[in-house]
Amino acid sequence: MTDKRLPFTKDQLEAIAAKVPTPFHVYDEGAMRKNARAFYEAFSWVPGGFVNYYAVKALPNPYVLEVLKEEGLGGDCSSYAELVMCEAVGITGEKIVFTSNDTPAEDYQKAAELGAIINLDDISHIAFLEKTLGGKLPEMLCFRYNPGPLKEGNAIIGKPEEAKYGFTREQLFEGYRLLRDKGVKRFGLHTMVASNELNADYFVETAQMLFDLVVELNRALGIRFEFLNLGGGIGIPYRPEQTAVDLAAVGQRIKAAYEKTIVANGLGPIRIAMECGRMITGPYGYLVSRVLHKKAIYKNYLGLDACMANLMRPGMYGSYHHITVPGKESAPKKVYDVTGSLCENNDKFAIDREIADAAIGDLVVIHDTGAHGHAMGFNYNGKLRSAEVLWQGDGKFKVIRRAETLNDLFGTLDYPGLRR
Repeated sequence: MTDKRLPFTKDQLEAIAAKVPTPFHVYDEGAMRKNARAFYEAFSWVPGGFVNYYAVKALPNPYVLEVLKEEGLGGDCSSYAELVMCEAVGITGEKIVFTSNDTPAEDYQKAAELGAIINLDDISHIAFLEKTLGGKLPEMLCFRYNPGPLKEGNAIIGKPEEAKYGFTREQLFEGYRLLRDKGVKRFGLHTMVASNELNADYFVETAQMLFDLVVELNRALGIRFEFLNLGGGIGIPYRPEQTAVDLAAVGQRIKAAYEKTIVANGLGPIRIAMECGRMITGPYGYLVSRVLHKKAIYKNYLGLDACMANLMRPGMYGSYHHITVPGKESAPKKVYDVTGSLCENNDKFAIDREIADAAIGDLVVIHDTGAHGHAMGFNYNGKLRSAEVLWQGDGKFKVIRRAETLNDLFGTLDYPGLRR
């Protein structure tokens, strides 16, 4: 099996660990910037400009959002807190798309206050939004389309017809007719039908599906669309043998579909957007931990000071995350279950994994934690969420979130003896 390389040395990680106790997540700023620029270059052909609305849920840290904002990214938000975080770093107006389901009124109010593009999840939300905003709908509205059996999902997101999200095809026509009759003049269309998908064909087919639908809606209702959000879901190569999606090739194939369908029907220019989160930051995050214990019973176990509370994906989804022991890349290997300390048997980062035979006290790095890593952390067993660090290269780094303390954990409990 091929291996994965780290952007820092063992000594550089130890220098961070001397100031930020393990476990912690560290993110490679330079690599994130380079990746964002490549994404924009792949869609530089889009009339009116391309925007990737970074899925804030993937890595909700304002210091990271600030970096991505500097590279032209907007924010894809699904909650009040995510809206506030975008506002704090200066991502406002139509650089936000707000896509939510079972949405509280105050979330819609905040999105409207910021001038975000509101992307409705259900036809009943038209009336709910209108009432919430005092009887007046926003200038622009967007609907999320769920194609049901017309489009296959993938292993992570499941079948569209079994998902709770979006409008049916029939509801789209009814909903846009209702908006038109209520005086809405600006229209968008969105779908999201895959997650962590590495097959480039999937994204081209999704774009073609939306382009065809825009032509049909225009012919039926006489409305013109100015905004198409193709969704996110571009995957990353978690396994060393996997290959990243060729963004430039996807961009050119979607361009050909756009010209064949949108331009040929006289419906351009239409702005194209996506809402990738994992693909932007996922490969450039690392969970740095240290070996606490080694155990040999029916299997060999390597016990870390990190646990499922720091990275839920392997325990929750059975997901693969590559593991490196810095400084021992060429050392003899041994098969381990790599575990944490939760009182749950699924608290495992790897099962029957051949890795370098680490010693107690060695650093262990778990790759590809820059999306849905720290963000999915929790406090079960009283575990405290870890620090986050921004790696700036040449030995420079910045702590962008301190580790939690017991005072943080007990902060909402008014009970004597718990304050430290």
